[in-house]
Amino acid sequence: MAEELQLRIYGDASLPTLIYLPGLHGDWTLIGGFRHAIGDRARFVEITYPRTITWSLDDYAAAVETALADNGITNGWLLGESFSSQVVWAMVARGKFKARGAILAGGFVKYPMHRAIRLAEKITAHISTRLLVWIIFGYARVARFRYRRSPQILASLDEFIARRTELDRRAAQHRLRLVAENDPRPIARQTRLPIFGLSGFFDPIVPWPRVRRWLRKHCPALRGYRVILRADHNVLSTAPKAAAKQVRCWINDL
Repeated sequence: MAEELQLRIYGDASLPTLIYLPGLHGDWTLIGGFRHAIGDRARFVEITYPRTITWSLDDYAAAVETALADNGITNGWLLGESFSSQVVWAMVARGKFKARGAILAGGFVKYPMHRAIRLAEKITAHISTRLLVWIIFGYARVARFRYRRSPQILASLDEFIARRTELDRRAAQHRLRLVAENDPRPIARQTRLPIFGLSGFFDPIVPWPRVRRWLRKHCPALRGYRVILRADHNVLSTAPKAAAKQVRCWINDL
């Protein structure tokens, strides 16, 4: 591993705790706008994963649980973005962290396009790191224009781009493999933990109509699902105010 799992905390311990687990990119560099939108309504905890190519999803879950416990965090809401929806399901199955609810942001249960995820894994294995930034992460050249109205994200873009290294590419490939091989549907069917879904309307990566349909039919614990019209797959970053407002409503209503 190039580093250990990292954690940072914003807000007072008396507030509801919201734990952000990142997407395929594996870090907190694009969550600044959402964190700012959450403001002082929650204690916001951010995670950055190590660039590991050996961890299982259970290893990811265990590392998150350990980091939270080491910082005195024993309960809270899990906010799993895209890839990390799979880490959320692993934590739900383990039952060691006292989650109050789980929100899947651009997330899913079993990834609904098996061939697509296998193809993405193969592409990630063979393209250059520079091209990976353009195709998979999609931010290196366009993000400054895309987030020009979000100073919190603009401030983190240099860090985001700097982290896209060769080892980062290999870690992303490994995470794609974990997604392709994972099937948490039995967990989703059986859990009693309140589950919520949050998606952007323009999402070519995770087809939210299929995800929502499956959850409504097979996950009795589903309490709500919101699609934000002007957002894309990275719903927390492309619609931070709307996403934060919805998350606050779910947290306050439960």
